[in-house]
Amino acid sequence: MKLISIGVCAFSMIGTSTALCLLAPLNVTAQTTAAVNVPSTSAPALIPLRNFFKTPERSYFRLSPDGRYLSYMQPWSQDAVGAAAAAPTRKNIYVQAIDASGKPVGEAKRLTSETARDVANYSWKSSGHILFAKDFGGDENFHVVSVGIDGSNEKDLTPYAGVRAEMVDDLRDDDAHILVQHNQRDKKVFDVYKINVGTGASEMVAKNPGNITSWVTDHAGKVRAAATSDGVNTSLLYRATEKDQFKPVVTTNFRESVDPLFFTFDNKRMYVNSNRGRDKKAIVELDLATAKEGKVLFEHPEVDAGGLAFSQERKVLTEVNYVTAKPERKVLDAATVALYKTLEAKFRGYEIGLQSHTRDEKRWIVSASNDRTEGARYLYDAKTGALSKLADINSSITESQMAFMKPVSYTSRDGLTINGYLTLPAGKEAKNLPVVINPHGGPWARDVWGYNPEVQFLASRGYAVLQMNFRGSTGYGRKFWEASFRQWGRAMQDDITDGVQWLIKEGIADPKRVAIYGGSYGGYATLAGVTLTPDLYAAAVDYVGVSNMFTFMKTIPPYWEPMRDMFYEMVGNPEKDKDFLQAVSPIFLAGKIKSPLFVAQGANDPRVNKAESEQIVEALKRRGVAVEYMLKEDEGHGFRNQENQFEFYEAMERFLAKHLQG
Repeated sequence: MKLISIGVCAFSMIGTSTALCLLAPLNVTAQTTAAVNVPSTSAPALIPLRNFFKTPERSYFRLSPDGRYLSYMQPWSQDAVGAAAAAPTRKNIYVQAIDASGKPVGEAKRLTSETARDVANYSWKSSGHILFAKDFGGDENFHVVSVGIDGSNEKDLTPYAGVRAEMVDDLRDDDAHILVQHNQRDKKVFDVYKINVGTGASEMVAKNPGNITSWVTDHAGKVRAAATSDGVNTSLLYRATEKDQFKPVVTTNFRESVDPLFFTFDNKRMYVNSNRGRDKKAIVELDLATAKEGKVLFEHPEVDAGGLAFSQERKVLTEVNYVTAKPERKVLDAATVALYKTLEAKFRGYEIGLQSHTRDEKRWIVSASNDRTEGARYLYDAKTGALSKLADINSSITESQMAFMKPVSYTSRDGLTINGYLTLPAGKEAKNLPVVINPHGGPWARDVWGYNPEVQFLASRGYAVLQMNFRGSTGYGRKFWEASFRQWGRAMQDDITDGVQWLIKEGIADPKRVAIYGGSYGGYATLAGVTLTPDLYAAAVDYVGVSNMFTFMKTIPPYWEPMRDMFYEMVGNPEKDKDFLQAVSPIFLAGKIKSPLFVAQGANDPRVNKAESEQIVEALKRRGVAVEYMLKEDEGHGFRNQENQFEFYEAMERFLAKHLQG
């Protein structure tokens, strides 16, 4: 089954199926209960901008399968010889031994020496190797790299230029091999390879006929299922053994989904997340022989079911995750109920996350966070009850000075309920405030309640921030999602505009001091906002956003090609819907822009080509309109290097202060 993903999610443009997915121990007694810090009623002193966005001193904690080692990421710099200034730090992987009591001991060892970009993500492979992901200048062509826990034998397991690789299965019971998919043979599709993590030796185990979009392994690590797309229709394929041919189990139009999760523990049936015959996705058992849905494990009347987790050690299902106003879970077995009950008693007022565990599930990495803090990470021993604090993720931020993120809803002009989150600056009355409207990327994604450094930074500068899950946002069912089809710049944009009008009507927003800021699709919504409603916004910040629907569709990555027809149906066909797409492309409406505009772009962006930003910037310059433009040659779809993040947010801070007087 697919266990881990090598890579990170940034601003996905066409959903999670096509995006990489998109962050010194102190002892605490087992009886400790974390106190909840209550935000102050008075405005706090100005917090330095870099405190919000600086790289954590320690983060991404993981446990080795045998529980003998703790790993984490920590910033490190290799100064060039003779350099005039210190080289920027990058997140690299460290490993430290753990003694029998669960306490980290001895000096931590650095395993990686990345200097160009942070390690994107990593995971343990047995107790002798660690796997990590790296791309090049933000091009999202991630390579899978292996390194021994003594720092030796670092090896790029997918050493192919311009090729994107992802983990399919870590082969838990095979210490020497992993399954990886990559597109070296054909840039449009991904084949599966069995790779030796020590030598790099590779063998193809599943060849893509050209229409497979994802692969599924069983609990023995055998490739037994796959999902296909012809651009509009999707199928779930199955085979009894790897020697057999794949046969379709169920075929649906892409509007219906039967998303494979993993096999049942006897490898005969499959758990799927399905909205077949229903509006909201539900987790059900699927009979692979008859294609009939059996037992419904979970469904919710208002939102889609999310992920399903299980214990590999105990062979039981453990929890279902879903999101209403906040992330929620339904716990499915007694042991997991007891685990959460114990941890929630220790961290009242905080959301608990289980981020890593040993193979025997005796030791866990636990996160405790909420909407006002990234919180801390702890090492918990379920056998002894010992709890050790590993690190605060950002000790520069004081929880009591942060603002609450409040779930809100309003009604769109055509009667839909639009849910979202409103964050008001601490110590300020909710009246006549400068506001930053912050539409999310995707667009088929959603905003979720929790700590957001951008939102907290903006609130600290006196801005209210509204994030709305406009139509098409995921998690609210099929009907709400389909309401977004061919509605870029139309009803989707109206939902955003209606949010602004709601804030003005409620007296929260000063109508003369409303800005809009977004990335990826949110960047498109920003440009659409200042072209389609030119009098609404006092300023706008477009971050890697689409400006021209025609050039955008011509430059999509080759591995999106199997979904092109689906994309045309959801967004519009450049030939059949030419007039519509031209009418909602900001580049053709640039003459209407009145608002001051700041544009930021990564030169290596594979999703939104830099030409999208350059077109709108040049159009404004030709009119003699001032526009700020920041292009980073070492970035892709969103800035990842800390020095570039600092520069971007500092420029945005100055820009908003000038035009909104926050």
